[in-house]
Amino acid sequence: MAVRSEAIAALPVDQVMGRDRACKEPLLLGEQLFWAEHRPDQGGRTTLMRQVAAGAAPQDLTPGRWSLRSRVHEFGGGLFCASSELAVFIEARSGIPHAVSFSPGAQPRPLISGPSDECGRYADGLIDTQRQRWLGVRETTSCDQLVALPLSGGEPQVLRQEADFCGYAALSPAGDQLAWLEWSLPAMPWERTELWCSPIDAAGELSHPQRIAGGDGCAESLFQPLWSSAGELLVASDRSGWWTPQRWCPDQQPAWQPLPLPQACETAMPQWVYGMRTMAASESALLALACAQGEWSLWQYPWQQQQWRRIPLPLNELSGLTASSQRAVCLGASATQRTTLLELDLAAASHHPLQPAAPLPQGLVRISEPRALEFVGGDGQSSHGWYYPPTTSEAGPAPLLVKAHSGPTGMARTGLNLAIQFWTSRGWGVVDVNYGGSTGFGRAYRQRLDGQWGVLDVADCAAAVAHLVEQGLVDPQRVAMEGGSAGGFTTLAALIREPVFRAGVCRYPVCDLEALTKDTHRFESGYLDGLIGLWPQQRSRYDERSPRSCSHQLHRPVLFIQGLQDRVVPPEQVEQMVQALRWRGLSPELMLLESEGHGFRSTSVQRQVLEATEQFLRRVLPQR
Repeated sequence: MAVRSEAIAALPVDQVMGRDRACKEPLLLGEQLFWAEHRPDQGGRTTLMRQVAAGAAPQDLTPGRWSLRSRVHEFGGGLFCASSELAVFIEARSGIPHAVSFSPGAQPRPLISGPSDECGRYADGLIDTQRQRWLGVRETTSCDQLVALPLSGGEPQVLRQEADFCGYAALSPAGDQLAWLEWSLPAMPWERTELWCSPIDAAGELSHPQRIAGGDGCAESLFQPLWSSAGELLVASDRSGWWTPQRWCPDQQPAWQPLPLPQACETAMPQWVYGMRTMAASESALLALACAQGEWSLWQYPWQQQQWRRIPLPLNELSGLTASSQRAVCLGASATQRTTLLELDLAAASHHPLQPAAPLPQGLVRISEPRALEFVGGDGQSSHGWYYPPTTSEAGPAPLLVKAHSGPTGMARTGLNLAIQFWTSRGWGVVDVNYGGSTGFGRAYRQRLDGQWGVLDVADCAAAVAHLVEQGLVDPQRVAMEGGSAGGFTTLAALIREPVFRAGVCRYPVCDLEALTKDTHRFESGYLDGLIGLWPQQRSRYDERSPRSCSHQLHRPVLFIQGLQDRVVPPEQVEQMVQALRWRGLSPELMLLESEGHGFRSTSVQRQVLEATEQFLRRVLPQR
């Protein structure tokens, strides 16, 4: 490990995993703005915030013990919705929708009575003001349902149950039509989805549901249906190879009219969680966040001019877009600025932060900004990553930490990441790899990983290292890799198959592919069919790729970190992998976290994990 520079101090771990609050799922409703706010300084709870108008002081609608969280599909999202009179949120402990009015001192009340474990799990709602009800998703043990709940409280009314999964419902401005997405196993929603629409009859039922996009064997992914103020239905579709906005014109042929942006880019994201928004419709225009080569930008499509134009912003990490009238809001960050709520004045084409971004840590003397990395990947095609050079002043090649994102459909993002700055301030280079299969580069790029998980992702990560070594930036004797979940699997596979990786840190990794086919949650129960192959027909392929089956080929130091409450990757997988390595006389390190699940929520635990990772790599890698 490189000797630290005396000129620039290393960023302290307590300034990396701090106590800063984070906003999620912003929602504009007229002049009112709502958002969920995660508060590490209040035991990690998430509260619901409301701002009645631009410039007004925010109001905490769920103070005290209340917290928002959904566990639908294990990953959750879709935490709340609102009308002009009240908001409905998913309460963390019960998982049940609760309503809260905007009156001072109002207390939340459940919309369902009875034991929470008998009610299912809820998320992704909207308020049907005409019928005074909440519409959203209820997950049962076997399927999803579209349900309605009276705002006054009562029993759920099932509106739709035809597919394994559903959600992302959108109500027309007149309140007479509902659009939503469905998909069925073994497909994931970024592989195949269907868009459905139905009139709503006088009894509040879906009177004539019809599929209007997707299906019939079509490998098309659809994202975020929404209605314009004029009553036109829009959705993002990747039938062109890129997630692109489409407008439904049922009286024309073809009925779906694409609204392609001037450049190849993605206007959607993999639907791991509910509540994601990359498009919004104001009275004057359609707005879209678009990702090109790993960077996000904001575009506007005025209904009258019908031509896209880019709205210049100083930020290139954008999400959570929402709009009404001439106002729009999104979450924005950059390589040098932390995430903040950003307000957009569409008429003046100006922007300003609604709240100041969290200040930079005092210990962050110099920021390492990402450099786009293009290299030939494991299948001979161009692959992508972001390289962060060390900020210390030592000469010569640096140690390198390779990051493998989760998903594996995720993407390496460019917003300021203090965990990365932690390493660069200690003399490390960091490469965050968008290996084949990542989002943000079109459908063909995602499909490169079909049947190749554990092969192409590993080869791409190794190719990124080779590219940096060739440039003289990296010491090949001091290359480590780390990742969580699917990224943990890629890390283990890389340690087994690629000698350039000298050590690894795996957080809640997939270790046993066969076991995962039998013991995983419903949402991902068919995912491996596409990533590996059909089970059990391709059993030999599962054995060849499974770290547990190949544990005899693992000779590198590895640290496993696992939450004991994990329901996505059961803890038994890691424990059995560690035991297999110990039987061979190796000494893998294991860190078990009693109260953590899939992903570590506690700030103190996150600090503990980062400190343990650095100490481990310091011990096992050669020092210069």
